[in-house]
Amino acid sequence: MIEINDLRKTYHMGSVEVLALQGVSLHVEAGDFVAIMGASGSGKSTLLQLMGLLDTPDSGSYKLAGREVANLTQDEMASVRSGTLGFVFQQFNLLARTSAEENTALPLLYSESGVHTDPRLLLQQVGLGERMGHKPNEMSGGQQQRVAIARALVNNPRVVLADEPTGNLDSKSSEEIVGILEGLNSRGITVVMVTHEPD
Repeated sequence: MIEINDLRKTYHMGSVEVLALQGVSLHVEAGDFVAIMGASGSGKSTLLQLMGLLDTPDSGSYKLAGREVANLTQDEMASVRSGTLGFVFQQFNLLARTSAEENTALPLLYSESGVHTDPRLLLQQVGLGERMGHKPNEMSGGQQQRVAIARALVNNPRVVLADEPTGNLDSKSSEEIVGILEGLNSRGITVVMVTHEPD
């Protein structure tokens, strides 16, 4: 599903060069559940952003589902992003004045395929059937992350990329979120999760 070879990325911040990735190679098979771990500042989130086509590497090869990403146009990358990948972020990134159902449906605005799962069904699957009309400030952190997971699934992705999905949660909520991700993986969805938590 994911083939990365010798991926490199440097950020230029004024006169300072920050080497974020120095020759990373990684292969993830379809249906895998992979945790990417490392010290703070080691490039984990940068790698996930490159895997999610949110940034481009300086050099190296990245094949997603057999397609070399470097050969894709911006429009093709956007299409692959919306149809193949689902994102779960540490900060949830929910729209504050929007209900759980509307937040979950947001990726449908950019979807080209027309193939998706009903946002209400996804919210029921993550245990929020009674909270569909609630806004983020009316939900706990764990509930907001469940909305973010439902949003990541609305376009039926083959791969879910999760960047520290439990980083802002208490231990009980963290266990619940990891349980949801394990459930997705058991259904055949490839999960790549950045985490700093060994357990």
